[in-house]
Amino acid sequence: MLKTGKLERAELYKEPNTQVFLSKFLSGELSELKPTFDPNFGYRYPAVEAVLGEKANGEKFLNRLYETGILERRLYDRIIYCPNCGSQSISTHYCCPYCKSFNIQKGSLIEHVKCGYMDVEENFRKGNKLICPKCHEELKKPDVDYRKAGIWCTCRDCGKSFDIPVPRHFCRDCQAKFTFEEIEVKDVYAYSLNEEVRSEIAAGWIFIAPIRELLLENGFEVEAPAFLKGRSGANHMFDIAAYKGEKKGLTVIDLATSTEDVVPEQPVIALFAKIYDVSPDSAYLIAIPKLSENGNKMAELYNIKVIETRDAKEITKILKEKIAKK
Repeated sequence: MLKTGKLERAELYKEPNTQVFLSKFLSGELSELKPTFDPNFGYRYPAVEAVLGEKANGEKFLNRLYETGILERRLYDRIIYCPNCGSQSISTHYCCPYCKSFNIQKGSLIEHVKCGYMDVEENFRKGNKLICPKCHEELKKPDVDYRKAGIWCTCRDCGKSFDIPVPRHFCRDCQAKFTFEEIEVKDVYAYSLNEEVRSEIAAGWIFIAPIRELLLENGFEVEAPAFLKGRSGANHMFDIAAYKGEKKGLTVIDLATSTEDVVPEQPVIALFAKIYDVSPDSAYLIAIPKLSENGNKMAELYNIKVIETRDAKEITKILKEKIAKK
């Protein structure tokens, strides 16, 4: 059962590795994380290793994100492991059902439609032509003069013929041979971001956490989320509120995200209604990925500073510059 509660996810969102990794989905750098096959190590996730370190357990990290409902997954492949040494370097041999040799020859069965004679293709072939061994008529048109009637195999070791070979596996590392009944199988997954938690990630932690750290480093007291009482007596919630001392130099920040290309103007209107009542010294709207043209015009009119980006690092860089100017 998946742990879909926000508290479980919130703990993961606080981890720097989680923030860096999930930002790749939010920025569009990743839409689906697929594994790559390394002949020496089996399947790996290079994008995860780049965040955690090459020797880290990427599968364990991804599984935590999946179990808490942050990521979705689909079956990408199934790995066959050698039951003797655990190697993933396995080849499949198609063997003779009589003597178990994989030295078999695969051929096609051909039926001459006119006379009904059926045999392997090589017995029909005379140079570049197909000649019926029974009536000696040339076969020219597929599905008119002749048709393929299936596959026929011949064992080069024992000489027996059959239609269906028996699959057996061979470990390239320890040379063990084994059957399907003996193999060990492991599922391999491709991962994508659960769209139901995308806005939660963007507005909740991936962007807020680094902003909060930046403000704390610059001597601010920070509340995230923040509930501030306005002149009307109503309480208003902001994603972040930062101040020094008894709420001096109060700065409020809201984040707005959109699964489309543009954030509409509604978040600007909502923020203006709150700051009109609370009267902070400055107000910011972080639009991910960007704000609509009407939204930008309204924000300028309402004296709301807008930051547009997909990248959490870019947000903190811009804020740091604005803090330095103040």
